[in-house]
Amino acid sequence: MDDTTWLALLGILVVAGIPYVLWTRMDARAHKKAAAAHEDVMSLGDEVVPVSIHPEVNLDACIGSGACIKACPEDDVLAITDGRARLINPLSCIGHSACMAACPVEAITLVFGTARKGVELPRLSQTFETNQQGIYIVGELGGMGLIRNAVEQGRQAAAAIAKTGRRGKAGDLDVIVVGAGPAGISGALACISHGLKVLVVDQSMFGGTIAHYPRAKVVMTGSFELAGYGTVRRKTMSKEQLLELWGDIRERTQLPIKEGVRVEKITNEGGTWRISGDGWNDRAASVMLALGRRGAPKQLGVPGEELPKVVYRLIEPEPFAQKHVLVVGGGNAAADCAIALAQAKICASVAISYRRDQLARLRGSVRAEIDRCFKAGTVQALLPTEVVSIADDHVMLKGPKGVEQLRNDSVIVQIGGTPPSALLKTIGIELVEKRGEA
Repeated sequence: MDDTTWLALLGILVVAGIPYVLWTRMDARAHKKAAAAHEDVMSLGDEVVPVSIHPEVNLDACIGSGACIKACPEDDVLAITDGRARLINPLSCIGHSACMAACPVEAITLVFGTARKGVELPRLSQTFETNQQGIYIVGELGGMGLIRNAVEQGRQAAAAIAKTGRRGKAGDLDVIVVGAGPAGISGALACISHGLKVLVVDQSMFGGTIAHYPRAKVVMTGSFELAGYGTVRRKTMSKEQLLELWGDIRERTQLPIKEGVRVEKITNEGGTWRISGDGWNDRAASVMLALGRRGAPKQLGVPGEELPKVVYRLIEPEPFAQKHVLVVGGGNAAADCAIALAQAKICASVAISYRRDQLARLRGSVRAEIDRCFKAGTVQALLPTEVVSIADDHVMLKGPKGVEQLRNDSVIVQIGGTPPSALLKTIGIELVEKRGEA
């Protein structure tokens, strides 16, 4: 073989090798990033248990093909680390199940909870009825977060209610649906299609938690059908598109709904259910609970908390422009909120108050960012302090130096929520704990 041939071969090897080297470097970076994300999330311990059904990977069986990652319609939920697939963002998983179907070696199963921390779920029949006759649970409260599946559960529960023949007594409703999200809307419309007299109540507004999504958030929906409305054929929809859809549904169907009603009590009155809360009550033969799992936000319980300046979630920073804002809480939600406001650079000031001398268990990336904000002075750390009272233009905080006044225009409370399991227990609904099982 002459020198020319050797040079030609060498040239071919170089040309072919450069893309391979670049690919391996990019792959190594991706694996390193995924490993860091996995370590970051795992630092939260039991706080990262998803609220709905999610994949569990058998690491002994996984061959690292990446098919599950390609199949997952959500971003950054699964990734390859150490040659095997791992759930690196559990809280973003809403149970599509595409990953399980795509795995070539059946290394993925869908489960609720984890071996270390269980998730309490209501025990339901195949028709989504609880052990309390006439009370049905659909959607996220039953462990199903995907919109398409929640819609289908609402439809099936409505069909089951109609089939039982249970009807309201004179002056009563046939069905009260608690929750105006996808499951509740679907269930209510299906009940109406079966000739049932229905009322929907929601502690917030029509559309449920979708109204509180960040601007332009993309949601996986899949095609689904709503009785009396038609089929929605979209794989994904933005928050704005979903809100437009709900608005069109409400206008075209004239669905009866009471907004701003937080259900506090459900009692059995001789086979009829009385639902009450916020100065309102009504009766129905059946109840469909279509609530989220996070429940109502916890309150501080201090004077002045009823003022309109106090809110319990941050949707967008713009409403807080030129305002002195206090975030209350010590977890990821509170830190993320303060960071978002600081990064927007539109607030007069941003401060965070927490009763301990340091913020509670945070994801590593969140801790690093909030520490940068503290150091830069874009977020004032008021640790440890507790809110004593809230006034129109200030709040009173109790700290190591006693009670002090802080100038303030808005308060964002991020101290968790009251899970709806408490309401279920008062009704007598049986709960089961799932620890990494279907």
